[in-house]
Amino acid sequence: MGTGEFEVDCSETIERLYGYLDGELTEERRLEIKHHLDDCPPCLKAYDFEVELRHVIANRCKDRVPESLMVRVREALIVEERRQSKT
Repeated sequence: MGTGEFEVDCSETIERLYGYLDGELTEERRLEIKHHLDDCPPCLKAYDFEVELRHVIANRCKDRVPESLMVRVREALIVEERRQSKT
């Protein structure tokens, strides 16, 4: 495919969707995928699903660290920093 040609099929679009979402494709390939998504409702639906899934994971699947652990880690870092500054 040369520059300016937008001929990507559904299977290739779906196959490259994660690379597209992660920004791992060349600018030419991104444009090809974007053009296909603009013209293909089923692929756009798959894209929208993946975007929403990533959003849910980013917002709901966060590990909660207990405050007591945070305090212990901060204290350990301070102790280590002081130890290293004495050497």
